[in-house]
Amino acid sequence: MGGLSFFVRNFATFLSFLIPLLEKFPSKLLPAQLEKLVSSLARTGRDLQRYDHRGFRQVVGCIPYRYKKSNSLMSSKEIEVLVISAMKGDGMLFPKGGWENDESMVDAGMRETFEEAGVSGEIEEKLGKWFYMSKRGSIMHEGHMFPMLVQKQLDHWPEKNIRKRRWVSVKEGREVLQLTWMREALEALVQRHDAQKQ
Repeated sequence: MGGLSFFVRNFATFLSFLIPLLEKFPSKLLPAQLEKLVSSLARTGRDLQRYDHRGFRQVVGCIPYRYKKSNSLMSSKEIEVLVISAMKGDGMLFPKGGWENDESMVDAGMRETFEEAGVSGEIEEKLGKWFYMSKRGSIMHEGHMFPMLVQKQLDHWPEKNIRKRRWVSVKEGREVLQLTWMREALEALVQRHDAQKQ
């Protein structure tokens, strides 16, 4: 029975490493049932959760973005960001979650973004670190955010049935993001893009 419990406990971890490999195959080579199964599993629990020496929970997330589609032949420099609905409440967020002991910070950001928003892409240099209290106010969190230039948006993903996602302008993102630290992370991304335009 120990072997089965080990398999069940570690299956999501195995899939988190398998998914990026499978995404490199043309979708015609993968049966639709396998793609649907792989995209429907998410890690659960906090057994592997990281806490720093102060007891702060380590959280990693991404700001998924893309360049706004333009009617002209020139590509637009304006970005849109992907926001997701909070599990409880009406607010919108960027994907984020616990950084676990068996993964790098970047891997955690990619995993959380895949699980919660159903997108994958190129992770860029970290935007920064923010501190915030948990919803219940019982524990401090240290949140790290990365920009992710989205390259693939899936139709099926692990939290599809519990979250909505939508692309918004930066202006709308500022209005709908419920957490101050996420609005600050968005501003850091905007400043970086503005600096790159010059």
